[in-house]
Formats: sequence, C-alpha cells, structure tokens
Amino acid sequence: MSQPVNQSSTEQTSYAIFADDIGKQVDVKSQKLEILRGISLKIKQGESLAIVGRSGSGKTTLLGLLAGLDTVSHGSISLMNNALEEMSEDERASVRASHVGFVFQSFQLLPSMTALENVMLPLELKGDAFAKKSAQEFLIRLGLDDRLGHYPSQLSGGEQQRVALARAFACKPDILFADEPTGNLDQETGQKIIDLMFELNEANSTTLIMVTHDELLADRCQRRVHIDAGRIVPEEHSVASNKVELVECKA
Repeated sequence: MSQPVNQSSTEQTSYAIFADDIGKQVDVKSQKLEILRGISLKIKQGESLAIVGRSGSGKTTLLGLLAGLDTVSHGSISLMNNALEEMSEDERASVRASHVGFVFQSFQLLPSMTALENVMLPLELKGDAFAKKSAQEFLIRLGLDDRLGHYPSQLSGGEQQRVALARAFACKPDILFADEPTGNLDQETGQKIIDLMFELNEANSTTLIMVTHDELLADRCQRRVHIDAGRIVPEEHSVASNKVELVECKA
C-alpha cells in the first residue's frame, strides 16, 4: 500500500483533511469540462463543515474527492495523513474502510437485509468479533430497538435514515461524509436526524463534512464553505453569520 503522505510540517498532520489546489476535469465530447478548480481546504479533526451552493456547482463532486471516492485531476488531498492522489482504488478503499463513514440522501440500505444486518455488515467486513452487539447498541441508542428485525421496506424514511446513521457511526469513523442527509425527509423528521447526527458527532469526536441545501443543518456546523461554478467563494452574509472561514483559492 502507498505510504502516508510525507509531511514537511506538523501543521498538515494536525488536520483530518488537507486539500491543496485541487481540481477536477472530465472529458465531454472530446472537450475538457472543468467541474472544480483551485480548491484548498483545511479541516480539523472533530470539526463540522457544511458545503453549500447551488445545484450543479460541484458540491457532491468535491465531497467525493475528499472522501477518496473519486480522483483529482490535479492537486493533492491528504485524508488522515494518507495521500489519496498517490493511491490505487484498492488502497483508497482500504483508507475509507479504516477512517470513513457515509450517510446518503437515498439511505443506501440493502433491501434484503434487516436493520440489524445492514448495520452489522460493515463491522463484519472489518472482522469485528462483536459486530452484532455493537450494531444492536447503536440501533437501540437511535430508538430503533423495536425495529431490529425489520427490512428497509418496512421502515419509514426517518427510520431508514437512522439505520444509515447507526451503520455509519457503528464503525467509529474518524470522518463522516454526508450528502444531503435530510433531503428526502420532512422538516420534523429531518430536524430529529440533525440532532442525532450532532449528538453522535459530539460523543465520538467525529469530523463531519456535509453537502446540504438545508439551512438548519448548515447553521449547526462550526463553519461552511460556499461552492459556486466549481470554486470556493465568500458568502454574502459571511460577516453577519460569522460561520464562514475564508479559504484560500488558488487560480
């Protein structure tokens, strides 16, 4: 496996994610389409960060790059002191398995498995001898003690998202990536999921990085970055909200 990124200073090693001048291009009809450019981010361990912006601005692409689900066209990303751009897909998968959890808008639960089995699966893949016990504890903690044997089709949207949260946090990730985690939920249920997410974040000191259009969720984060046309830009209300840390954007 690729060696961890060679750090020249203690600054870089103090961050859960250190992204330097990253960009992403794709080929479209023999032309290069630039999705992201000149993005630099420093995200501390235990920090909560909201990535906001209009649809099509590049938010989800950025999330995928930071999580190692996709590769940069240029620039570098260090995730828990691992240089993602130097790794193969198998190596990045190993890093994700060791450090990363995911919560998606569409829940991504396996329909043929019960709530308990969905949460147990990643634990079993990691060789956790206490997978069942850990899965039960997280599901009970999220108020699903009477839903352990239910399949996703038998659960409400809010219950499915709580199963997804239990699955993500049961592996005790260093970083949790969430892509519109309340997008398919009504306001009341979405607020409950937000509360649960930050409660678990505080209890486990997990770094939270979220793409969201939900202002309630974004306001709960310690800071936010605004993406527009593939670049980080200041928000109009950055001074008033005191929630935006201007991040260097390289041309």
